[in-house]
Amino acid sequence: MKIICIGRNYSEHAKELGNEVPENPVIFIKPDTAVLKGNDFYLPDFSNDIHYELEVVLKISKGGKYIRKESAHKHFEEITLGIDFTARDLQSELKSKGLPWELSKGFDGSAVVGNFFKKEDFNLEALPFSLLQNNKEVQNGNTKDMLFSFDEIISFASRYFTLKTGDLIFTGTPKGVGKVEENDILDVHLEDKKILSIRIL
Repeated sequence: MKIICIGRNYSEHAKELGNEVPENPVIFIKPDTAVLKGNDFYLPDFSNDIHYELEVVLKISKGGKYIRKESAHKHFEEITLGIDFTARDLQSELKSKGLPWELSKGFDGSAVVGNFFKKEDFNLEALPFSLLQNNKEVQNGNTKDMLFSFDEIISFASRYFTLKTGDLIFTGTPKGVGKVEENDILDVHLEDKKILSIRIL
């Protein structure tokens, strides 16, 4: 199982980090060891600036290569929300040196994944989701604001990577990313339902 992640898929998030709005999906990969086990996230010793990034996550149900956009919807049946934890200080340091920044994105526990739900239960083209940090809403997104749709992402990614059943795709975060601190509680809402709660230790 691989985790494909999309960066800068919401224009306001790209702007808040001082990045250009991309013409094509920006892709990076997390290893399967990045998936958080349980609901406790332990702050790593190599960073002093871990950020949350809330994202809609797709689970591939049918593998494929060179998938057409028109048939991409046949390749996933379930969705959830997840958090892409990012070591922002490490990422900035690596980027400034022109180096790959997987260390800041793919470390153990950096991919939080909620329980999955059938996609037909939602309007995927206008799906609201939010993240609360200690009961204060810090991110509020909607899939209608994505630069690249789920189908476009699947089609684009499959040009480079053969998609396999069970692969996960993190589809990008809206604006409002920020730092987590020890003892924080992060609550994740899909529409108006809380589906996940993470404790920072």
